[in-house]
Parts: sequence; structure tokens; C-alpha cells
Amino acid sequence: MISDTVLTAAISLSLALLSFALLATVIRIVRGPTLPDRVLGLDMLVAIAIGFIAVIAIKTGFGLYIDIAIALGLVGFLATIAFARFVLMRGLAPERAAKAVADTSNLAKRSKTGRPSHRKRKGVR
Repeated sequence: MISDTVLTAAISLSLALLSFALLATVIRIVRGPTLPDRVLGLDMLVAIAIGFIAVIAIKTGFGLYIDIAIALGLVGFLATIAFARFVLMRGLAPERAAKAVADTSNLAKRSKTGRPSHRKRKGVR
């Protein structure tokens, strides 16, 4: 009798905490300044969804939900790997890439001593 009360209170508390975590994660995804922040937020959403499924499995006593949570964990892991590869393959942002190209062209204009070349070209006054 008391165990049912404790279990109900624990389920209610865990659902409330998971709801708060879901809200905080969605805010992080929306406000995240960079793509890796958003990818991390999406990975956290998967973890929170697994938590919700586990709590519902305990509440209903239906064990098949645990298998669904495991499958969601595997899919979430693969999605995180895919996003990480996307971030790595994407390279520099366009504005940073333009600056990097400008920096390398400035380096090419320098002489072997590291100083800019001040030689006059033939035919130019």
C-alpha cells in the first residue's frame, strides 16, 4: 500500500523533472548559437524521450516499452554520429573561409624573409 504511494510519487516527480528538462533542451536548441550546440540539444532530446518511455513503462507495467527505448537509443546514437560527421565535413563557415583564403593569399605575397616584397615591376612607374 505504501509502496504504491511512493511509486506514484516517484513517477509524478520524474515526469515533472523530465518535462522541465525537455523545455530547457528545446530552449537550448532554439537559442543555440552554433550548430554543435543544436546537435547536442537534439541528442539530449533523444535521451529525455528514452526517460519518458522508461517512466511510462514502469507506470503501465508494459515491458515492451523498454525494447522501444533501447531501439530509440540506438537510432539516436546513429543520428548523433551522422550529425557529427556533417559538422566535420561542413568545414568552416563561409565568412571564416573567405578570411582564411585572404590570409593565405597574403602569405603567398610575402618573400622568403617573411617581409612584404617591395620590388618594382618592369614597365610600371
